[in-house]
Amino acid sequence: MTNDEKLAMVKALLGITDSSEDAVLTVYLSLAASKILRKAYPYDSTKTEVPLQYAQLQCEIAVYLYNKRGAEGQTYHSENGINRSYENADVPKSMLASVIPYAEVI
Repeated sequence: MTNDEKLAMVKALLGITDSSEDAVLTVYLSLAASKILRKAYPYDSTKTEVPLQYAQLQCEIAVYLYNKRGAEGQTYHSENGINRSYENADVPKSMLASVIPYAEVI
């Protein structure tokens, strides 16, 4: 999946039709990639491409981060019957649970 395809997927998931948010969404895709790469390659900082099997997860994490904008780190919020709390201030561990760390034998 190319970066343009990932951007298109994120825009579709968020219901964004114009290009006014492209720069922001690209940053969120980059942040999501960084989080996946740190989990997948904990001892190799030279990896810069998200493996293909995690491309969709990268989009899901970017959408999650975009939707949390303005409420970063919120642990609880209640207003008019709507309750919000977050697993942690970062991407939930449950989202990264499917990322399998890569290891090599020395």
